[in-house]
Amino acid sequence: MLIDSDIQQRWWNLETKLAERFGKKPDMEAILFLIGMQETGFIKQKITKEQKQDLMHVAVCTLLSESGYYALSEKDKDGWPHFKQLKELPAVSLMEQENLLKDHILFYFEQQEF
Repeated sequence: MLIDSDIQQRWWNLETKLAERFGKKPDMEAILFLIGMQETGFIKQKITKEQKQDLMHVAVCTLLSESGYYALSEKDKDGWPHFKQLKELPAVSLMEQENLLKDHILFYFEQQEF
């Protein structure tokens, strides 16, 4: 329980910083989208729903590669990263999945010195 409350407090701090930076509080999808854009350098005026999903997928794979779940296998001719799954994700509850992602997102932003 202590771990969950620590993650939650750090998460609220991150949300506050991002809200100050972007003018509104982001949800998990928005944060994953930002990480995907950061990792790919993909910036366009109009982004399709499919591209948004792809950016979020890149974010999740990038985040979970820190724990050995994925590894970058290649970048295609357009510069998009492609990942290989190295091990299965743990079969846990939805709340535990969310906390796993939150913990990795927090680590990512700490590494970026945000």
